[in-house]
Amino acid sequence: MLSETVPILVPDWPLPASVRSVITTRCKNSCKESPVAGEILGASSAVQGEQVQAARALLSRQLNLLLPPQWLAQEHGNAVVEASTIGTPKVADASYTDRPGLACAVLSADCLPLLISAKDGSLVAAAHGGWRGLASGIIAATLTAMDTDPAELSVYLGPAICAQHFEVGPEVRQAFLTGWMASNDQVQVAACFRSSKRTPGHYFADLYQLARIQLNELGVRAIYGGEYCTYAQDSLFYSYRRRHDSGRMASLIWIAES
Repeated sequence: MLSETVPILVPDWPLPASVRSVITTRCKNSCKESPVAGEILGASSAVQGEQVQAARALLSRQLNLLLPPQWLAQEHGNAVVEASTIGTPKVADASYTDRPGLACAVLSADCLPLLISAKDGSLVAAAHGGWRGLASGIIAATLTAMDTDPAELSVYLGPAICAQHFEVGPEVRQAFLTGWMASNDQVQVAACFRSSKRTPGHYFADLYQLARIQLNELGVRAIYGGEYCTYAQDSLFYSYRRRHDSGRMASLIWIAES
């Protein structure tokens, strides 16, 4: 039997009165007595099928969502879809909608979730920014799909692994220097990778700063968040790097029904 509520935090960023956003967190207790919905929100979690659906339904009820959120079958790519009320996951790493009551949702446990809102509250989106997605342009693809002046958007960078703990191989650095971000300021991009003294040839990558560079390049100026570390703050967040059988955080954004 699932616990009765999912622990959540409300992102601290200026939103239009009509827009809501939440991020689920890790159970602060040991959760030994009963499974917590936050532990099994992700379809890749150890618990599958009916319990995943039950956890997601519980979260929807807790948030008073009358429509099922648009969950995604995430692939660490740059595909973007328009959210729908069908209730089944779509293969993509971002979704957007202008429909009140329909939440866009992404799952993460070290990757960077991005919540996006038009400043007038008419449009929202959620994107999953793993390093592969960031390197291949998931942010640009999402903004293109939203078809709105980037200067009229606000973006919240949700909890991700911080640069101090995100050690990567040279192929990751190269992917950013030669991939979608090749047209960006190469000095700025290279500065997001600090050489590892522990592992020669490896780097510590700053996902938050890589996202900020892309957003600025695309014309977004209202950027918030980016202050958490999923790896270091183990009492609050799940981390795949810390534990491979980790749960997942869900980041959701929606336009409230009037």
